[in-house]
Amino acid sequence: MNKFMIEALKGKLPVVPGINGKEEYYNFAVLVLLVLVDDEFHFVFEKRAANIRQAGEICFPGGKFEPNQDVSFRDTAIRETVEELGVSADKLQIIGNLDTVMSTMGATVDAFLAVLELNSLEDLQINHQEVDKVFSIPVSFFENHEPVAYKVEITVNPSPVNQAGEVVTTFPATELGLPERYTKPWGNILGNVYVYRVEGVTIWGLTARLIRDVVAKLKS
Repeated sequence: MNKFMIEALKGKLPVVPGINGKEEYYNFAVLVLLVLVDDEFHFVFEKRAANIRQAGEICFPGGKFEPNQDVSFRDTAIRETVEELGVSADKLQIIGNLDTVMSTMGATVDAFLAVLELNSLEDLQINHQEVDKVFSIPVSFFENHEPVAYKVEITVNPSPVNQAGEVVTTFPATELGLPERYTKPWGNILGNVYVYRVEGVTIWGLTARLIRDVVAKLKS
């Protein structure tokens, strides 16, 4: 590499750094959705339908990025919200981006703060194939109640056990000439899992993390 190549490389560097290897993850996008109820903003939540992945859990509307349908992650979040809640896109006012969340389960979530223009949640045309029910909770509840932070261990395993009970070496550390410690699980990092308990409902994981982020920005 010479000095001319350095200048060419400089022009290719991102103005705003992204996520290295994002294409290797499952990429999702959600709307952190707000609705005005009696002059107070509420978060809008979905309870996932019983027949889909992560059934019964509480989440914001959103879904997987589909390159054949979506130009951007913002498009994904809007498309999925329209499909799940039965609202028209012109009723969604996008306020702006939130920080991308990196899941320990191999996914990224691009989140957008949005306001839904709606008289009542009863006006929604919910897609019950994906959504069991929709409800709202005042943002003020989360401003006044901190989430509980639990810990989970995050470990890298070079030889996981498959569904047949067989040990499969997916990272051949010995063949690569790496130290023996990399032939066994390593890392043992403790990651935070945030949990809110409200009105008999448990809101946790990525959804709780996004709530916590919005509330922190409100208070800063």
